[in-house]
Amino acid sequence: MFPLMTTTAGAALKRTPFYDIHKSLGAKIVSFAGFEMPVQYPSGIVAEHKAVRERAGLFDVSHMGEFAIRGDRMVDFVNHVTSNDVAALAFGQVQYSTILRENGTIVDDCLVYRFFDWIMMVVNASNREKDYAHIAPYAKKFGVDVADASDDMALLALQGPLAEQILQPFVDKNLSQVKYYWHVDAHVKGMHAIISRTGYTGEDGFELYFNPEFAEAIWNPLIGTGKVTPAGLGARDTLRLEMGMALYGNDIDDTTTPLEANLGWLTKLNKGEFVGREALVKQKEKGLTRRLAGFTVDDGRSIARHEYPVYYEGKPSAEVRSGTMSPSLNIPIGTAYLPIAGAKEGSKLELDVRGKRVGATVVKTPFYKKGSHK
Repeated sequence: MFPLMTTTAGAALKRTPFYDIHKSLGAKIVSFAGFEMPVQYPSGIVAEHKAVRERAGLFDVSHMGEFAIRGDRMVDFVNHVTSNDVAALAFGQVQYSTILRENGTIVDDCLVYRFFDWIMMVVNASNREKDYAHIAPYAKKFGVDVADASDDMALLALQGPLAEQILQPFVDKNLSQVKYYWHVDAHVKGMHAIISRTGYTGEDGFELYFNPEFAEAIWNPLIGTGKVTPAGLGARDTLRLEMGMALYGNDIDDTTTPLEANLGWLTKLNKGEFVGREALVKQKEKGLTRRLAGFTVDDGRSIARHEYPVYYEGKPSAEVRSGTMSPSLNIPIGTAYLPIAGAKEGSKLELDVRGKRVGATVVKTPFYKKGSHK
């Protein structure tokens, strides 16, 4: 049902420290990125989605990967293996970025957290081993230590317009002073955590990194407020797609570049050399032949699923990368890499939906424009 679901053949599936909680709540558990993860709870994806848009939802995202980088040249190192400008980060700031191959295609997207004496890179669970293998060989050149700290961290995302109001009573720092894409060291009911004002939903919210031993002691009080709805991977996918946020493996992958994916703002070509820069400079000079674009389905009911064929001017031109029925807008939405002429707002497309041609129209993203993030 959901393109974000994956299986790991021949490998034992891992469990996050919240697994027993998910089971006790009646969650539907699926195999995702090597983990047993909740895709939805009994209330259903639409209810979870709307809870995040209107109040607050709590996501277990402990499957994500975290790398800890230390050393005198840690900024130079991370600047070299990511496309954004890490040197521009102040202490306590967070940055969205991409990890690239030499040919300019995307190994992964990531978050970069700058601390006084270390840097944390947060990567997708499905790419954790691949990402580490890709960046680790550069460590010796810069004299830094790169450690995979993923198993030592639990991660919760509290998302929604009421997130600050709900979380504040449990935290010893003034959350109103934490700006969007900044983080603080704090204590949640006396337990140390890194708290950042970040998320993947378009709503205001926080992501909390902490010792897995604190899992239940942090989850239970938040849910116990009666204002928070547990939310799974299904709602996470519909929320991020409404905001036009990329999902690795769908909207971006190792066949796409940041320039094609509308992530040129993450590629600071003037910051100096970094992996993939030369290829991107050449692509920019030559000009793009395709670009990721959002679309809505004209009939209002046909859902564009992952890999459905897309036609522009009557010719096979692309395939659907992401698609769903938007719970907030109640219309089918999707993304596809289209020829430059067809990627313009208002362009008319056709989708092959189970053998039937259905009209679609290119629109500007985000699809949902009322998010509460600050």
